[in-house]
Amino acid sequence: MNTRLVRRMVQLACDYGRYGYRRVTALLRAEGWRVNHKRIERLWRHEGLKVLQKQPKRRRLWLNDGACVRLRPQYKDHVWSYDFVADRTSDGRSFRMLTLMDEHTRECLASEWGWPGDHLDTNINTGTYRGGRSLA
Repeated sequence: MNTRLVRRMVQLACDYGRYGYRRVTALLRAEGWRVNHKRIERLWRHEGLKVLQKQPKRRRLWLNDGACVRLRPQYKDHVWSYDFVADRTSDGRSFRMLTLMDEHTRECLASEWGWPGDHLDTNINTGTYRGGRSLA
């Protein structure tokens, strides 16, 4: 009887990936199995079953009432964005990169890098990029 029960428990766990042993116990009882939650929990751990992690929801860029949270790019040079990226060299030293891009054309306007302690964020205010265009 244990092998049939384990096969059915595993089948239910596969069908309902987000159900834990308690909900599977309720499903088994609804099917007519005479089991308690402690037995199902023990078999669940013995089989190595786990509950899948919940996927995060994707957020919108705008609200339903029409108010903008972020500007949506409509033409070239309308919205720019920047990002800091950190990585390590093959010998283990870390460095940071500052990238600046035009959201409409997806063109990279500037890319600077430096070692920890360098002030990359101040360069964006004083620099000129892309053929002499000033950022100010």
